[in-house]
Amino acid sequence: MPKTSDASAAAVDTKPAIILHEVVKEFRIKHARSLKESFVSLFRRNGPATDDFRALDGVSFEVGRGESLAVLGRNGSGKSTTLKLISGVMLPDEGWVRTRGRVAGLLEVGAGFHPDLTGRDNIYLNAAILGMSKQETDDRFDEIVEFSGIEQKFLETEVKRYSSGMRSRLGFAVAVHTELDVLLVDEVLSVGDAAFRAKCNEKILELRDQGKTMFVVSHNIRTVKALCERGIVLERGKVVFDGPIDEAAKLVAPKRPRR
Repeated sequence: MPKTSDASAAAVDTKPAIILHEVVKEFRIKHARSLKESFVSLFRRNGPATDDFRALDGVSFEVGRGESLAVLGRNGSGKSTTLKLISGVMLPDEGWVRTRGRVAGLLEVGAGFHPDLTGRDNIYLNAAILGMSKQETDDRFDEIVEFSGIEQKFLETEVKRYSSGMRSRLGFAVAVHTELDVLLVDEVLSVGDAAFRAKCNEKILELRDQGKTMFVVSHNIRTVKALCERGIVLERGKVVFDGPIDEAAKLVAPKRPRR
């Protein structure tokens, strides 16, 4: 993921944390065929039927340092694709993406875990993936474990024996205890039970109040209105609104049937 130099902290402070410029991302979709169609295509030497789908079509916006932004839209509008481009999981086909500072993503919490390693080893592995040094992880290790609620006996157990909830809790705990500048959040605030979800929301609000840049993708309007002051609405890969979060939320709210 391209990043600019932060040689001068004072200069960086005045620049956006995230920039997308005329970003285009396309995917090739293969269509399923019936058994008969597949058999005939073997003799005709036809390849699989495909269509090109433009998930993002010339998307441009900036996110200032310390700003909290939500990206809203219906399924297939391009929200998660945007998040993956910012995180560096994907590269744009056209245009460019820039981020400044250390970026931590709550995309699929625990996605960086190795199933054959213990919980303890995976804390260090996942923290390293997020850019933390061993010393930083040592300093935060007890806080991570306490926040996750994982019992000490499970720290020496292979993660493949964890429940999905345990993996999510541990992954979330590592991500929010990194030394980050930008936090990317994608529909992960529903992990764990009610008590843990409340703790997650409280921690993210704490990070926001510390001046961290927040970039949130969620269908939960209540959550984004609590976290963000600005909203971008995507529709078929294009930005159709960029402004106050309350107005953005109204645009994506389900239409009530007329009586």
